[in-house]
Amino acid sequence: MIARIAVAGLCAIAVQFRMPDANPPLLMIGSDIFLPFSWYALVGLLFGGWPLFVEAWESIRRRQMTMELSMVIAILAATYTGYFFVALVITFFVLIAEVLEGMTVERGRRAIHNLLELLPREVSVRRSGAVSTIASADLVVGDTVLVEPGALVAVDGTVVSGNSFVDETRITGESMPVEKLAGTRVYAGSINQSGALEIRSERIGRDTSYGRIIAAIEQAERSRAPVQRYADKLAAYIVYVALFFAVIEYFISGGNVSSTIAVIIVAGACGVAAGTPLAILGAIGRSARLGAIVKGGIHLETLSKVDTIVLDKTGTLTFGKPDVVAIEPADGITESQLLSVAATAEIRSEHPLGKAIMARAAEKGIAIAEPDQFSYVPGMGISASGKDGAILVGNPAWMDHNGVPLPGDAADRDDAITWVHVALDGRALGAIGIADRERPEAHRAMAAFKKMGIRTILLTGDSASVAKAVGTRLGIDDIRPQLLPEHKLAHIRELVGGKSTVAMVGDGVNDTLALAAADVGVAMGSGTEVARESADIVLLGNDLERFAQTVAIARRARGIIYFNFAGTVLIDILGIAAVMLGYVGPVAAVMIHVGSELAFILNSARLLSFSKTEKALDFDMAHLPASGTRLVLGTQDTGEATRTAAE
Repeated sequence: MIARIAVAGLCAIAVQFRMPDANPPLLMIGSDIFLPFSWYALVGLLFGGWPLFVEAWESIRRRQMTMELSMVIAILAATYTGYFFVALVITFFVLIAEVLEGMTVERGRRAIHNLLELLPREVSVRRSGAVSTIASADLVVGDTVLVEPGALVAVDGTVVSGNSFVDETRITGESMPVEKLAGTRVYAGSINQSGALEIRSERIGRDTSYGRIIAAIEQAERSRAPVQRYADKLAAYIVYVALFFAVIEYFISGGNVSSTIAVIIVAGACGVAAGTPLAILGAIGRSARLGAIVKGGIHLETLSKVDTIVLDKTGTLTFGKPDVVAIEPADGITESQLLSVAATAEIRSEHPLGKAIMARAAEKGIAIAEPDQFSYVPGMGISASGKDGAILVGNPAWMDHNGVPLPGDAADRDDAITWVHVALDGRALGAIGIADRERPEAHRAMAAFKKMGIRTILLTGDSASVAKAVGTRLGIDDIRPQLLPEHKLAHIRELVGGKSTVAMVGDGVNDTLALAAADVGVAMGSGTEVARESADIVLLGNDLERFAQTVAIARRARGIIYFNFAGTVLIDILGIAAVMLGYVGPVAAVMIHVGSELAFILNSARLLSFSKTEKALDFDMAHLPASGTRLVLGTQDTGEATRTAAE
């Protein structure tokens, strides 16, 4: 293409400076038809302009009016009337515009495609007892892959031998390195940090977790948003309008071919036709780098119009697991003593609240003694005996049933917290508060939604007291508790029917119906597979703040596209008026056409560049909040969630 541009430019210079050319400078057809002729024009237009002629012919075959076809009409008209310099200048600048446009679009595609290049191209495998290095493309399921410290994992599989810590940020969003031992699972795209590992491959290439993420992004890249169809229609209308005014100019000017050609040239639509998909491509790629997989341009466009965001609580606004949030020992009792007694009773318990108490005791390094006797009454609590005496752990009713008096302020505690009371030999030692802890980024996300003027609604199956406490702390506008899945679906349908554009954010099977009914369904990456499959957007790192950033990116993309629409129409109107008033000739019209086209394409290309803040949050480089679970798109894997130190 560079050679074609150079030839067109040199031929234009030769024509302008009247360098030796054809003699005579006329082409005679028969005895009556004489046409202007120039070897420079012939070479420059045929060699340099050949791609334009091919594109114009394809447009004719498709019966579609395009900017390339209108430019070829102008080139042929200029050539027919002897305006060789104008024809060559048009060719020269249009080719330059196409090269720059192609480079910009390719930059956007490369940003997405380079994600897959993060996987190693060569791996070490153990086959028949011997270790050899092979291309990743030659791997087969069942191969034993050796991964050295600092190397990227190329496959999904199970550790056969070795011990190491692995960075799974790209796949699970886990911010802390996860320890890998024999029998644990590892995922392609993660980074081995310390020891060597031998991994039995179970999924390779695009079948891996990482490969499926890339496939989802590539599918989104190929999809077309409705606004792209509007852009194509607008571009065609602009060309028709330019041809219409060119005809008017021809008759008004008394057959002035120069001004007629200038009218055709000055009207540019490539900024709309090329700038729109570039903006969408940039927004999808940018969101992917932040950890939000948008499954199609249509979902990005709808997201830009969202005015209501509906959220599930458990697993979305919270971590979805009980955690000790408060310890209130009685007078004369320390927190460690309270935890030690409670943990002794809970060590044999399978209750989630008991596991939370055990985890906090282990975190504080408390030695836990085995109880001599253990019994559990469902819905009440535990009775156990240890070296220190008889232990009771449970709710207030369990304490009352066993005649243990509780302090007078016990009834005034936060209803959003489940309080587990502990007693020893009939004396209340205190209470341990357990709750599903809110995600820290949820506060920032709600503030961002409020700043964007988006209404937030909490739909949850939790009790009214718990839902109100969580919703109030996060600043959610509307709180609707005690809802079954079908009730959530009814609320979503009501909102959508009320002309709101609704995004639903959830993570569980109970959210699937609501995700499908919303205008945009958003699934947390740590959620169930059915929720991720039903969703239009998947958050890899379970970070609602990144979802807020994705909404902002979608809105910015829409703003850029609409700015390009309005700017193109305005410049075309002013350009046509300037030509018809005699202020602009063909060469200046070319400059206006190419200049405006590049300006709007570069405006769209701004989405390909990250701000300093976003670079710090780059999905490929930064650590996302802990989730402890993997993302699998379109698989039937039911692997266990990985418990990590960060949890």
